[in-house]
Amino acid sequence: MNTKGHCYPKHIIIQAVYFKLRFTLSYRDVEEIIKIRGVIVDHAAIQRWVYKFTPFIESATKKRKSRVGTSWRLDETYMKVKGIWCYFYRAVDKLGNTVDFLLTKR
Repeated sequence: MNTKGHCYPKHIIIQAVYFKLRFTLSYRDVEEIIKIRGVIVDHAAIQRWVYKFTPFIESATKKRKSRVGTSWRLDETYMKVKGIWCYFYRAVDKLGNTVDFLLTKR
């Protein structure tokens, strides 16, 4: 990931992109959180960072994700989330570790 040519250091850019991707925050919310930490940056710049650096972060996390064994199971349950009934699917490997999950209304 090359942050050369940007006004801010790499750790600031990564932190802003992390907040946007990890939590359900708007770009203005991320701007406010970064401002609290002492960095003045525009929400439009954060949006450009997210579009530019998300593929690099995604590929790095895919490399770190451990491979799934040959045996895994899929659990399905029906549960209420904020008053709405939803289906929750969870793929579990032989050791009981969650491989992936999906929460959907249908």
